[in-house]
Amino acid sequence: MGAPVSLTWAEVCGRRMERHGLVDPLPGDDPADAAAAMAGAHAQVMSAAELSLGLRMATVTTSGVREALWERGTLVKTFGVRGTVHLLAARDLPLWLQALSALPPSRNVPEPSARLTPGQADEVVEAIAGALANAELTVDELGSEVVDRAGSWAGDLVMPAFQGMWPRWRQAMGLAAHRGALCFGRGRGQAVTYASPRRWLDGRTPSTESALTWLLETYLHAYGPATPSHFAQWLAAPRPWAADLFASCRPGLEEVLVDGRAMWVRAGDTGGARRRRVRLLPYFDAYAVGCHPRSLLFPGPAGDRALSRGQAGNLPVLLVDGVVAGVWHHRRSGRRVDVTVEPLAPLRPGRRRQLDAAVERLGAVLEATAAARLGKVTVGPHA
Repeated sequence: MGAPVSLTWAEVCGRRMERHGLVDPLPGDDPADAAAAMAGAHAQVMSAAELSLGLRMATVTTSGVREALWERGTLVKTFGVRGTVHLLAARDLPLWLQALSALPPSRNVPEPSARLTPGQADEVVEAIAGALANAELTVDELGSEVVDRAGSWAGDLVMPAFQGMWPRWRQAMGLAAHRGALCFGRGRGQAVTYASPRRWLDGRTPSTESALTWLLETYLHAYGPATPSHFAQWLAAPRPWAADLFASCRPGLEEVLVDGRAMWVRAGDTGGARRRRVRLLPYFDAYAVGCHPRSLLFPGPAGDRALSRGQAGNLPVLLVDGVVAGVWHHRRSGRRVDVTVEPLAPLRPGRRRQLDAAVERLGAVLEATAAARLGKVTVGPHA
């Protein structure tokens, strides 16, 4: 075997931007293709998820994302990696759920008196599946059904949350989603609803081994080259477990050197790119959250300005050649969107023209007219 392929950090950034549709738009008009390319769009803030997908395609708008989710059913909203809400390509849902349900249990567990036993967790998941089999329910409606089906213990108020207490059963919602019992339904006014994902599963159950291999390959396509530690952080999984998965998949992987550091890609997928682009990424965009090493993605002042206690995604970022180079914020008034961009270094005329094009595309995704100014962003990070 010959020496590993060597890539520069700039080539890695260019490669990742291409995979994410941040150099040229991804082909087609189905936002599910963008969701698949980026291994899921973080959707805790739904408007940000709509922007994430729309900005990666040539003609998709926020209305198009909602249509794909609620009318066409090519997207599904559910609990994804790190237990956070994501928009996923519905065609991939069986693989996602089989892989996520195989991850080691989270270490972030309630106090012993508040925990569900494994048996109780199984009962709650079964109760959720039964309750949602033929209905879309709000969290309160679902809670009543779970208590009726599983027992009063499921409703004990034992989980501190948002200056109040949540019932015991709610700690199993992510587990229920990963086992195919729950996803998000269409909102009912201001209320969130939950539904059954059975229509996307259709009895398909891939093997755990094939699903985990698919998950690793999907991650490396979008975020590689990467290390087992990067993959573990993306998943919020134990590093030894991630290292073992890399080892088991080693025949399908290939080592590359990124500025001399050993990382991994799928075998044969060693190419880099250096096309230069300026882009605007919204809150919690997958590129900013999933790409590593974070010290290179948020270099120098960008780490101080665009990270929140080391966490990525809490601020929308200005991306220059794949590296965070500032922050931005937008405010909408009717059909007008005012965009404030705070670059951390002066933008040369060519870069400013690319920024103007990015702002124009932002307006198109929002189905409005956008105008930009350079200045200080005074809005703080999202919680």
